[in-house]
Amino acid sequence: MITIDRVSKRKGRTRILHDVTFEARPGRVTGFLGQNGAGKTSTLRILLGLDRPEHGTALVCGRPYRDLDRPLTTVGALLDGSGAHRARTARAHLRWVAASNGLPGSRVAEVLETVGLTGEGRKRAGRYSLGMSRRLGLATALLGDPAVLVLDEPVNGLDPAGIRWTRQFLRDQAAQGRTVLLSSHLMGELAETADDVVVIHHGRIVAQGGLAEVTGEHATLEDAFFALTAGGASW
Repeated sequence: MITIDRVSKRKGRTRILHDVTFEARPGRVTGFLGQNGAGKTSTLRILLGLDRPEHGTALVCGRPYRDLDRPLTTVGALLDGSGAHRARTARAHLRWVAASNGLPGSRVAEVLETVGLTGEGRKRAGRYSLGMSRRLGLATALLGDPAVLVLDEPVNGLDPAGIRWTRQFLRDQAAQGRTVLLSSHLMGELAETADDVVVIHHGRIVAQGGLAEVTGEHATLEDAFFALTAGGASW
């Protein structure tokens, strides 16, 4: 469970988040939708303890990230690529992350299999394609077998096959009972993946609920998004 309650933040004199409030529930993919610069990444950084809010709370399984005893066993995150050094092999990277978090080395082979990289584990990360790098990032997020996954724009730049694979992967993770929070500005893809949708615009939540509820009488989620953000969108 993820709970964001009245989170606000300033950057200099500009308030970039205004009382952001929403939940992401277990067994569901929650799409966090907004244009670039709307406040998605700022919200996720606060959730993951990388930034502090001006006020409000961001909780993972009822606790702030900084209070988690072993964070990787509660929440797995993918914010920017795989995080692996280009000269390291995937196996070496995962072994290092596992050891530094007190996790058994046996998890390395398990997560490589989960993301379909078993045969590529001895290849250096610098030789990975974008899609393979994203899979390695997902493998890293899964090392601690967390209840929560937080992903920021995971399909950006992927080819159709990579997007389709990621979509099914996220659906599978939710089906296993995990809470999946997926940040994206790709409305068509979110409509194919998410159970629930939270729309943020200029740092404010303008809609949230089940996919059908947010789409409403509009033909597509894209149509609903532009109706909700009419007069202020900047792409």
